[in-house]
Amino acid sequence: MIRNAARLALSAAVLPGALLATQGPAVAQNSGQGAGQGDVSVTIYNNGQALVQDVRQISIANGRSRIEFPDVSAMIRPETLSFTAADTGIVEQNFDFDLLTPTKLMEKAIGQTVTLLRTNPATGQEMRERATVLSTAGGVVVKIGDRIEVLRDDGLPVRVIFDGVPPNLRARPTLSVTVDSARAGNRPASIRYLTPGLGWSSDYVALYDESKGTVDVQGWVTLTNNTGTTFDNAKTLLVAGSPSSSNGGYNPRYVSARPVAAPAPRGSFVPGTQTADREQLGDFYLYPIEGRTTIANNQTKQVSFLDVQAVSARKIYGASVAWLQSDSNPRNVSSQIAFSSSKQGGLGDALPAGTVRFYQRDSKGTPQFIGENQIGHTPMGSELTLTTGDAFDIFVKAEVEKREKITGADWEKSARWRVIKEEGSEVRGEAERPVTYYRTTMRYTLTNAKAQPVNVELFQDGLDYGWWGRDFRVVSEDVQGEQLNADRRKWTVPVPANGERVVRVTYETRY
Repeated sequence: MIRNAARLALSAAVLPGALLATQGPAVAQNSGQGAGQGDVSVTIYNNGQALVQDVRQISIANGRSRIEFPDVSAMIRPETLSFTAADTGIVEQNFDFDLLTPTKLMEKAIGQTVTLLRTNPATGQEMRERATVLSTAGGVVVKIGDRIEVLRDDGLPVRVIFDGVPPNLRARPTLSVTVDSARAGNRPASIRYLTPGLGWSSDYVALYDESKGTVDVQGWVTLTNNTGTTFDNAKTLLVAGSPSSSNGGYNPRYVSARPVAAPAPRGSFVPGTQTADREQLGDFYLYPIEGRTTIANNQTKQVSFLDVQAVSARKIYGASVAWLQSDSNPRNVSSQIAFSSSKQGGLGDALPAGTVRFYQRDSKGTPQFIGENQIGHTPMGSELTLTTGDAFDIFVKAEVEKREKITGADWEKSARWRVIKEEGSEVRGEAERPVTYYRTTMRYTLTNAKAQPVNVELFQDGLDYGWWGRDFRVVSEDVQGEQLNADRRKWTVPVPANGERVVRVTYETRY
């Protein structure tokens, strides 16, 4: 049985003007106008939507008439349309998004009469029969005379010939507008609309040279077009940002148009405070594509926008430990590459969100892939530390070496605070006495199988345990640490070549 009407070989005797149905006797049809796109400009945003502006030379009749614009986006948001032409006002607009396909043609023929053309494979003789289409659900059901027949896929050549094309089926996505013009004549007419289905993202290729402490970075823009329409020879402008939208760029007719958020980066990011030397639109940066380009439907295209050599970079080994607890086994530390987007010694530009892929040359000079990570929209002057993977030779193991309860008196001994009024008198009050106090000694064991010494940035997380236990104290540490915030402390630990380093830190906490 034919399970899809698209499997039929279809031919249509299209009546002249069948695609150009008029709005009524008072509306003149501008036959043959608007054929193809005109001067097209496309602005693409990061949230899965784009602004299309198309200026075409149109012959507009005096009075009321209808103008057709084929080759608009098949995912157009009709409510966002703006039409402009001199001495002309818009009365009504229609968007025909039912495209001419075998399946749609058959569906629209339900209740109508078509011609079935069968060919005898043995004799080559053709036989024609008139049939009424009853249903296309799960197959094509027709009525021929007094019998009901299901068109079967039995290898016998069958064609369905239609008397015409339904007026609401289009070979191309078409926008039609009814206008009222004060004069006749040829003039530019422009349409402007928003559409999902056009998107762009950034990709960065970073070649890291560990011996020189530099990284070469190339930035690529990847354009994707799933609108159902090709935009020919278009001026293309990319906007690094996501303007607010009532539907977020989502078109209910095309579920795949909803933008997808990028995964969170692994590593650290300190936002910069430098202004990039490029055009801004409101709070967004603009990345124009040089010259004109054709954005074909169902195409992915890459265009270069950044190429910077010898940016200062360094490798960092980092490890984070959760709340004061023991690891069951040693863990690889993270291998990270740190660099700057600043003007002095950095990339010198604002970086749109994307994926950074790192490469490093092997002993034969061939670049090899060593890892990738995500970045968000990054102002110029930012410091980025991106994790590329796990270090093969460097491990850390965190263990609770000792944990004991202490008395309130012991707790008070480690307190280093008092409140003094402006005139110099001291404020005294009754100290809070939590039920339980703990003194915990953590042992961090770092091992290095490399032939050269390394520094490992060790982080203890989870110190801000909650309002009932927020008062923690570091009473001793083998390496001087830095308190980054209430929850996190950092140590830079030198680990010898082919060696081991043990660091002990003692905390006092309350619950």
